[in-house]
Amino acid sequence: MKKVQSPSSAKQKYPELTNLWIGLFVDILGFYIIIPYLPSLVKTFNTTPFVIGALVATNAVFSLFSAPIWGKLSDKYGRKPMLIIAESGTCTAFLILAFSNSLPLLFIARSVDGIFGGNFPLTKAIISDRVPPRDRGLQMTNFGVVFTFAGLVAPALGGFLSLTLILGPTYPFALSGLVAASLSFITILITYFFITESWPKSSREKVQKETKIKISLWKNKDALYLLTQYALHTFSFMLYIITLVFFINLILGLDTVGISILLTISGISRAIVRFTLFKPTLRKLGEKKMTILGLAVLVVAFFLTGIFGNFYPETWVFIILIVFVSYGVSCSRGILISKTTQSVSPREMGKINGYTTTLDSLAQVIGPLLGTFILQYYDPMLFGIVTGVAAFVAFIMTFKKIVPFMQKDQLKANIID
Repeated sequence: MKKVQSPSSAKQKYPELTNLWIGLFVDILGFYIIIPYLPSLVKTFNTTPFVIGALVATNAVFSLFSAPIWGKLSDKYGRKPMLIIAESGTCTAFLILAFSNSLPLLFIARSVDGIFGGNFPLTKAIISDRVPPRDRGLQMTNFGVVFTFAGLVAPALGGFLSLTLILGPTYPFALSGLVAASLSFITILITYFFITESWPKSSREKVQKETKIKISLWKNKDALYLLTQYALHTFSFMLYIITLVFFINLILGLDTVGISILLTISGISRAIVRFTLFKPTLRKLGEKKMTILGLAVLVVAFFLTGIFGNFYPETWVFIILIVFVSYGVSCSRGILISKTTQSVSPREMGKINGYTTTLDSLAQVIGPLLGTFILQYYDPMLFGIVTGVAAFVAFIMTFKKIVPFMQKDQLKANIID
């Protein structure tokens, strides 16, 4: 039986990724800091939950188009320069956010952040460059680890900062925006001084000469199949996770501080589950069965969210469900991304990771709009059904066998030789 590598040993094998995770953590932290504020913006700017959902979606609308561009540019010019430019844009967006005293300015801040939304596809591309397929799934799951830590720290930090309105109530994000911008500037310094180029010109030229077959991404049936599966998965997950604060506010009646406390408690619980159950699950089941388990857990958790939200809306129940969702995502999301990257040639890593980020962005566009619409005009049961059905289709698609691109390339080379 093939021995599954533990997360700790994988971390030791790729110490150069540590600085990459730090930068990504800060980027996610800057976004999560503002999450507890969202329901209160309805009163602050005399608007509706749907408009605030559109505010959240604005970032994703621009990322939807910019992510593939960042990926293609990194394939052509290298990862590091593109990452520095993207991080600089994110820093600028947080500064605009800090001094926003109206909805139009908030929309501008979120738009700028979306235009420079290259952090995720570029981080995925660097991991794909540096980590071979046998370890790539495990490293991609570290996105979940980073999200867990950010989800643990940010709600409490956001709740604390919300109590200190240094420029008055008309500038709700003043302190949190400045803190996020400062942290973002630190990531730029980390990237510049401590992250080396993973896709230099020599590697780009070498791969172009050595690849035996070339398939257009849109003619690559395996890549399209895996992108479709990932689209369904990320739609259900983003719809759930982004709409969650509105769900908590509307169904449980909690305010900004209450939401922060609940998210912090759930973050602690997710961290405990992630660092106690993930490693044994991977060792015992391996990537394939672990993905199946994770997606199955998400299907059940999403349906139960709708059921309990409709018939038994208790805070402790949703903490438990959030923990299960976190475990399901930990078991599946990173591995799905890894499998998708293995369906294309190395010179298309930036592009394919750009497309997975585009799908995340598309889900972030649809999620807040559809989620707030369902909760405002219908009921939690429909919310659970929509997320559950999408997750179920992604679960079913796991059972098809996909041959990695490089294995196909090697077989083709052997035939030619």
